[in-house]
Amino acid sequence: MRSPFAFSRAALLALCLAAAAAAPAQTRQLLNYEQIHKPVVADAGMVVSQSDQASRIGAEVLREGGNAVDASVAMAFAMAVTLPRAGNIGGDGYMLIHLADGDRAVAIDFRSMAPGLATLDAYVGDDGTLQGHQAGIRAAGVPGTVAGLALAHGKYGRLPWKRLLEPAIRLAEDGMVLSRDEAFALDWGRERLARSAAGAKVFLHPDGSALRAGERLVQADLAWSLRQIAEHGADAFYRGAIAERLDAGMRAHGGLLRKADLAAYRAIEREPLRGSYRGHTLLTMPPSSGGGPGIAMTLNILEQFDLAAMGAGSADAVHLLAEATKRAWRDRRAHANDPAAARVPLEGFVSKAYGASRAAGITMDRAMPASDVAAGDIWAHEGADTTHFSAVDGEGNAVSTTYTIGSDFGSGVMIEGTGFLLGNLIGNFSLQPQLEAVREGRDAPANALRPGSRPVSSMSPTMLLRDGRPWLVTGSPGGNTIPGTIVQMIVNVVDFGMNIAEATAFPRIHQQVTERGELDIERGFSPDTLRILRERGHRPEQGETIGSTQTLLLEPGRVEGAADPRRPGASAAAQ
Repeated sequence: MRSPFAFSRAALLALCLAAAAAAPAQTRQLLNYEQIHKPVVADAGMVVSQSDQASRIGAEVLREGGNAVDASVAMAFAMAVTLPRAGNIGGDGYMLIHLADGDRAVAIDFRSMAPGLATLDAYVGDDGTLQGHQAGIRAAGVPGTVAGLALAHGKYGRLPWKRLLEPAIRLAEDGMVLSRDEAFALDWGRERLARSAAGAKVFLHPDGSALRAGERLVQADLAWSLRQIAEHGADAFYRGAIAERLDAGMRAHGGLLRKADLAAYRAIEREPLRGSYRGHTLLTMPPSSGGGPGIAMTLNILEQFDLAAMGAGSADAVHLLAEATKRAWRDRRAHANDPAAARVPLEGFVSKAYGASRAAGITMDRAMPASDVAAGDIWAHEGADTTHFSAVDGEGNAVSTTYTIGSDFGSGVMIEGTGFLLGNLIGNFSLQPQLEAVREGRDAPANALRPGSRPVSSMSPTMLLRDGRPWLVTGSPGGNTIPGTIVQMIVNVVDFGMNIAEATAFPRIHQQVTERGELDIERGFSPDTLRILRERGHRPEQGETIGSTQTLLLEPGRVEGAADPRRPGASAAAQ
């Protein structure tokens, strides 16, 4: 039987269709954005690091009333647990602090020092080649991390010291479930981690295989060391129970580090290296960092050109970045040194006139072979794996910190009962040029190994200021790629107008300054750009990712954060 409502439903449908046809067309409104990559935004403080757990710890410290220094100290100790391939208390680093109170800045140098027994002869084997400087127990220098963090906290922190170590101690005692990336790193480094029985016991199974994703990494001995530091301060590490264990282990296994070396170590507060770039004040690390001077010089060279008109990712922009890097690197290699060992021409590194003179040697149609680039007359203008983290608080204090144990997992050596890996920072001295100079009767080169000296480092925590206040806070791991990575972050924001998330994600380059002089390039550059670069004489080679910036940008009423996606686990966390 036909429904009595059938006709009425059909009529209603017809009326609706007719009404729709007669109605004026309406544009569908969609919420859209101009930018693919977007930073995390907050209205108070923020931290950013390569470890999500460390970032959450730093943000919690800010919420409890700690300042940016407190947050940075807590994150540093946390990453000694969560990021064993780079986070540390057995390595070294640099911290750049800008204080809202008085608008002043300080740089803290906690770079490792060579032990008193670390002479060149100690690393020359019977066959006359260098041995033991890149891995193993003799590669370890005097660690500086604990002293540097203690100096920063003692002068500029706010919360109790013990409070800042509590999260790291809990993480070490309770253990953490390994992610796929963390397990991959342990598997990649298993041969190095097997260099000491203590390290193998922590990170490897009895059969020599690495702990796997989903398994729990417990670090009881590291928790003991952290608790000693929490209870007794840095003295526990340099003069107390930890120092005793380090000394005994070094003597037992043929190492060079002694308790006297630890007791003599001091972190140093220095004046930051100051420069400028397109109206912004540049703050970066002075020597013993060679990265900071290299950044200042590279920016001075680039300032002579209109990068914005060239366009991000263009062949011209990449060519210019590569050529500027070659010149800055040659000067850095020739002159960067431990300032306690030799005078460094810092005024030349930040000189606009010297930057212009170096820029004048660049031709836009042809690359100069890296081996042909010589160091300039910088005195005429005189008047390695790592991780980075940044923090700002609601008061405007800003901290940029980079620290390292050298290569991934450092020396691979853990002294029994301490729970932490020692760095392999002896390998950062220019040992091969020094050995050649000795054999040829020449003076020692820059960055020569001497007992008590600090090796030059590429680490270079950096800030840009606007009107005297922090604007861009950044830094990166990556050994020799660090200065160029930071320069590209600055150029992407200042010249190309990117937000910091876009600037972080944009493809990077690294100009190798070797005889072959290859140009390392991340994926993402156009085939046309690569073709033009080859025509100009460059050797572009696509390979691994470059750097891992952790960046904050401060605008009135807000702070933006961008964690680098190149290394899994990084995050920005708001107060």
